[in-house]
Amino acid sequence: MSDPNPFQYARQLASNVPACEKKMASRRHGSHHWLKGRGLSILLLIILLGGCASPPERGQPLPAELAPLAEIPGIPKARQWGEQPPEGLQAWMTLPESQLRSGYGPIMDRPHSYLVISGGGGDGAFGAGLLVGWSARGDRPEFQIVSGISTGALIAPFAFLGPAYDSVLQQAYTQYTTADLSERRSLIDIIRGDAAADVAGLKRVLEQYLNDEVIEEIAAEYRKGRSLYIGTTNIDAARPVIWNITRMAASGAPNAPAVIRSVILASAAIPGAFPPVLIDVEANGERYDEMHVDGGVTAQLFLGYEGMDWRRIAKRLNVKGRPTVYAIRNAKLHPPWQSVPRRLPAIASRSVSTLIKSQGLGDLTKLYVVASENGFDYKLAYIPDSFELESKEAFDRDYMRELFQLGYELSREGRVWATALEESEN
Repeated sequence: MSDPNPFQYARQLASNVPACEKKMASRRHGSHHWLKGRGLSILLLIILLGGCASPPERGQPLPAELAPLAEIPGIPKARQWGEQPPEGLQAWMTLPESQLRSGYGPIMDRPHSYLVISGGGGDGAFGAGLLVGWSARGDRPEFQIVSGISTGALIAPFAFLGPAYDSVLQQAYTQYTTADLSERRSLIDIIRGDAAADVAGLKRVLEQYLNDEVIEEIAAEYRKGRSLYIGTTNIDAARPVIWNITRMAASGAPNAPAVIRSVILASAAIPGAFPPVLIDVEANGERYDEMHVDGGVTAQLFLGYEGMDWRRIAKRLNVKGRPTVYAIRNAKLHPPWQSVPRRLPAIASRSVSTLIKSQGLGDLTKLYVVASENGFDYKLAYIPDSFELESKEAFDRDYMRELFQLGYELSREGRVWATALEESEN
């Protein structure tokens, strides 16, 4: 699949009927035929199966009126709504030169490159291979800003830290399968719960690769003026949230590594497929929780906060030459033709997939406009239509290995970048 479609993921991840349901179903004359009965029969079965699972509990949701006051405990200014300029931007614009250089000196008076990585589920293997191939080519720049959403959020920290972490990207996108990263829940857990699968495996992978030592390396880059941003969706507010991962890493707060991993997990939490992530916040001295899901719900990719005057920022940092925005879309630009069966699941799945793809194209166009208006160069990479292999599951290892290799070869050979959406593909 080209984009993380919740209908497809949920269907793939929940394709079995575990023991609890099978036992109850057998009491109704057959192990699977009960699914085809009338609505009343299904309702009765759901009631009977209620003993197999308990609905997930939520702590204390943050009230809407306290949202402007909420902060991550011990980590002030960790995040902000994505559709508004960052707080303090105007004050930053007027900082004395000496103060500006003390915080941003290493990225001043030099060329700038910014990397934007989209969502795409298992198709993130393309972006991972692209980055590794770029290193092999020998002209991969250091990025002053890296942003990521969904699978792009998993790639972004290691893209930010540079070629030393290429081996992590290769392992992450060529060694794991769906079963390694998630565990299918029972049917009743899906009906009464919050997702089709548990992601304990993905949590373990994050803890392994994004450990405290790696997060300290990210903190060191914050002190050089570089920025790493991750996007999530606050599902209570139905609004995009941008997390300043570098600032969080440099905060020194004991909870910072765990919160950073939770943010990245939330950014990849495809609704319906993976559980939402509850993040603790504090407001007026009380503890609450915010519910976050896949950043791709509100944006497929982003450079930074809305309303930022990038031209003035570049001038303030005395950037040499024209900054370059590199956008990696872990998907094809256009969906392949598909004869859709006249059935609700197929129509719903295809419709959601079309919506996601259209949103992604809109975000790419918006990014192109932002780059053009601010005098930036714009480079775009995406999966070519000539790649015809299809994924058989959410994270198909053989598929991802082929896609990783494609991204690697195109990038190493210098054939991966286009300069506009209308250009012919590589």
